[in-house]
Amino acid sequence: MLNQAAGDRQILAKQLNISPHQLSYVTNSGEGEGLIFYGSTIIPFKDKFDKSLRLYALMTTKPSEMEDKKKK
Repeated sequence: MLNQAAGDRQILAKQLNISPHQLSYVTNSGEGEGLIFYGSTIIPFKDKFDKSLRLYALMTTKPSEMEDKKKK
């Protein structure tokens, strides 16, 4: 789960039993930050992927970066 709007965070926190500390990972979070759900385990993550890698160019979902990729 990535950054969520305030109202959505509260609903999701209640439904998914997310602690206030875990909720901080989806409150005003940046790129590559969020929560991974694996069964009943919730794992916070921060992943700063190197944008200069070819793999990043293949995986990005940002429209502006996808346009750049098409032009090349």
